Amino acid sequence: MMYLAMIEEFLFWGGLVVFLVSLGLYAGRTKDFKSVVMFWQPTANFNEVEFKVNRAGLSMMVVAVAMRLIAFFMG
Repeated sequence: MMYLAMIEEFLFWGGLVVFLVSLGLYAGRTKDFKSVVMFWQPTANFNEVEFKVNRAGLSMMVVAVAMRLIAFFMG
C-alpha cells in the first residue's frame, strides 16, 4: 500500500508540473498570458505538442485522484 501512495503522489505532482509546462509553452509561443490566467475559458489555441503535453498532465492528475479515491474506499 505504501508504493501506491508514493505512485499517487508522484502522478499528481508530476502531472501538475507537466500541465504547467504546457501552459508555459503556450505562453512562450503566443505571449497570450490572459488565456493562461483565465484557464477556465476556452480561449487558448494549443498547437499539437502543447495539447498532448497538456492532456498528459491532466491525465496523470486524474489517475492520481482516482487512485486516492480507490485507496480511500477500499480501506
